[in-house]
Amino acid sequence: MFRLAVNPYKKILVNYAEIRFSLYSTRNAFSSYTSDEYQYMQMSKVPTMHFQPSLPRLPIPKLENSCQRYLNAQRPIINEEQFCKVESLVKCFLNEDGPTLQKELIQKDSKNRHTSYISEPWFDMYLKDRKPLPINYNPFLVFLPETDTRYNDQLVRSTNLVISSLRFMKSLRKEILIPEVYHINPKKSDTEFFKKVTGLLPSSISWAGAYLFKAFPLDMSQYQHLFNTSRIPQQGKDQIYHDAKGRHLIVMRKGHFYAVDVLDENDYIRQPNEIAASLKLILEDDKPYNTYPIGVLTTSERNKWASARLHLIDIGNENNFQKIDSALFTLILDDDHIGDDYNKLFKTYLHADGTNRWFDKSFCLIVTKDGYAGLNFEHSWGDGVSVLRYFNDVQADMSKKPRFHPENVKDLSARHVLKVDKLEFVLDSKIKHIIDEERKNYEMWVKQLLLSHVLYEGFGKDESKQIGISTDAVMQLAFQLAYYEQEGQMVPTYEPCSTAAFKHGRTETIRSCTSQTKAACIALTQKNNNISTAELKKLIFDCSLTHNKLIKEAAMGQGFDRHLFSLKTICEKSGTRMPAIFEDPSYNYFNHYILSTSTLSSPALLCGGFGPVVNDGYGIGYLIQDNMVGAIVSGYQGHRNVTDYVKNLENALKKIHRLLISK
Repeated sequence: MFRLAVNPYKKILVNYAEIRFSLYSTRNAFSSYTSDEYQYMQMSKVPTMHFQPSLPRLPIPKLENSCQRYLNAQRPIINEEQFCKVESLVKCFLNEDGPTLQKELIQKDSKNRHTSYISEPWFDMYLKDRKPLPINYNPFLVFLPETDTRYNDQLVRSTNLVISSLRFMKSLRKEILIPEVYHINPKKSDTEFFKKVTGLLPSSISWAGAYLFKAFPLDMSQYQHLFNTSRIPQQGKDQIYHDAKGRHLIVMRKGHFYAVDVLDENDYIRQPNEIAASLKLILEDDKPYNTYPIGVLTTSERNKWASARLHLIDIGNENNFQKIDSALFTLILDDDHIGDDYNKLFKTYLHADGTNRWFDKSFCLIVTKDGYAGLNFEHSWGDGVSVLRYFNDVQADMSKKPRFHPENVKDLSARHVLKVDKLEFVLDSKIKHIIDEERKNYEMWVKQLLLSHVLYEGFGKDESKQIGISTDAVMQLAFQLAYYEQEGQMVPTYEPCSTAAFKHGRTETIRSCTSQTKAACIALTQKNNNISTAELKKLIFDCSLTHNKLIKEAAMGQGFDRHLFSLKTICEKSGTRMPAIFEDPSYNYFNHYILSTSTLSSPALLCGGFGPVVNDGYGIGYLIQDNMVGAIVSGYQGHRNVTDYVKNLENALKKIHRLLISK
């Protein structure tokens, strides 16, 4: 009777209020996730590509200068007899073939003013190489873990990585990502006044305006290939494929592929709970590990992979490849725990076992079960400058304002899940056999690769500034000294320098094995020598001065390696007789980089590295921070002793540091 006395309309009114509140909440939620604040990482008033049309063109150095620099770089690594021969060949080149090739290069460059003289041959160099991509070409970078360890949960970390990556991508495409500019004095030029003045200038003269502030806008033409890009294996020469229409992500787990639309039909980034719920569904998929993982084929020699891919398409997998190739990027969810095992960390991000990887993608984001996050990227489409910009911005965005939080996990439900398409590949006995073979080959290959590392604390950028020496020069001298201690000789050494200050610039080589480093290595390894501490310090500072000069030349387009490479390429394409300078064994040895080095410094970086570029060489990825330097060293067992080299490197750093701080 009591129940009947209750107002029968009250329940209806309450339900109506709940419906209104629900609609209001949904509308508010939709509004917040379609807002610019969620959709875009940056809102630059100066358009992203504002400086691009007026960037200066990469200069072609004078032939005489390149030849002299070539001789200077050869001197410390060959004996006197070999050097006399090289000197003779250089003179002949300057008097005979050189001027003709130089003229052809200048003429070709003048007809292609939209680009740089190095762009086409450099792309070809990468795309024609038939070596497998992992270890040989693809580097890796690992993010610093979040200080709040709850955000290192695999699901939380992955969701925030995806959202921040999409925010970067959308800012780039809308041209509101802050332009990449190198500031000589950031306090004076990286200001609102600078942005206002240069933003008002027409694009055709904007670079000149920036130059007046002693600021140098950098080429950003590579950035378009960060997303929706894949390297497609083809016979003889691969292709870079780009399809900006793709709204989906490819997620890999246990060797399986899942496609998830992380942008809606209006190109809005999906809500965090939708992305997280979809990733959670994949993480909870209890399917066993793929018996025949297609991803391992991306570890193959390129012609072999091209043939296998063509066969896979012929038997009905074209749509699957289209999905993978056009995806925004690949998110790889690993079931491995890294813990504190640094060597396992390096191997996970450099190569792994290939079964849950897709090395052809412009970049793959990899997140382990215990929340380590990083990327492995394909190198032909672009260089470290563009990848590191993306890396730094994403890390800052995730740490500053994560969009998905640990406490949100419990609220996820099936209604949040987006459409998740599992890609099922059609396989026949031929492909299964190829997968088995390539898996075995890759397993044997990676077992031969050894990795080790050194961290040296107490010395870094801060102390270098106080001493008045280049930290990079100190590191390069240490690499030389460690090798000289180990092998008793100087060897060809590669250090890249970006030429992004020029339109379509790529990189130039810094030949950091110099006559000055040779003199220092000899003096620093002599037993019972009578060289004073002051004299040893002077030798170290001489190395730094020379190294700084080489960096400046390279950055300003006045190196010699890319110039000689382009002249040689003209000969190869024309089919004319190759000049003797390029057929000389000393030239081939000169380009056989025993020490391949690259700095990967960033406050967002835990570590980074790459493989050796030749079988008997070392790959050295090094880190320079305010009060610490370090390096990850890779090399092949039976060719080089990585453990011994790392010990020598640590001793070299200690010895150089001790001398630098001595009175």
